[in-house]
Amino acid sequence: MIRTLAIDDEPLALRQLATYIKKVPYLELVAECHSALEAKKIMDKEKIDAIFCDINMPDLDGMSFVKSLENPPAIVFTTAYSEYAVEGYKVDAVDYLLKPYSFEEFSHAAERIQRFLQPTQKAEPAEPAADGTLTGTAPQGTQSLFVKTDGRIVKILIKDICYVEGMSEYLKIHLLSQPRPIVTLLSMKKLEERLPSNFMRIHRSYIINLDEVKEVNKNRVILNADTYLPIGDLYKEGFLGYVNSRFLGK
Repeated sequence: MIRTLAIDDEPLALRQLATYIKKVPYLELVAECHSALEAKKIMDKEKIDAIFCDINMPDLDGMSFVKSLENPPAIVFTTAYSEYAVEGYKVDAVDYLLKPYSFEEFSHAAERIQRFLQPTQKAEPAEPAADGTLTGTAPQGTQSLFVKTDGRIVKILIKDICYVEGMSEYLKIHLLSQPRPIVTLLSMKKLEERLPSNFMRIHRSYIINLDEVKEVNKNRVILNADTYLPIGDLYKEGFLGYVNSRFLGK
């Protein structure tokens, strides 16, 4: 279980956040905090793995609170102001939720926390959403996906994907079987949700097939002689956790 704090000075927002946390099977709600100062007192006494924290709060705002922590847990910021997103990533936030957010959006953030803290484990699906659909990663038995490109709908074998490159609203899906990537109008987040556990995001712009990693050199992943991809600071701990779990030697 991932021991979690909910922090928000608005009672209704805090209640919604706590309700969402309780719906996710691998999150344990340790406490609901109405301020960062209240959360700090709890963190001095309790082991906390993750926090969902509002940014705009009196006395001590969420950003300053996180910066004050010597060993911060996994962080997801919540706020009504989108201009804080870049600042949030500067303090290595795992994700960012813009209010008002749905349970589906919350569950995606929860899955990112699980992958960040437990990189060798497949994220568990959350409860069904209101429309009956399930959130979470694709079943491990899934062998293919369909994407739209150049006005056509094409089938892609998941095992054929070497890596995915994000370009604004588009993705380049680089395949092992052909030199030219497939370009499709799709978000990284959407594709990430549909890929099985042998795929990992290592950078804001890259998702890789872990089975294709040939070498890790400083802050780069080498997939082949022509492909050297950077490891982003936000994703470094999760990826290195995966590598260390398979490392042989001293």
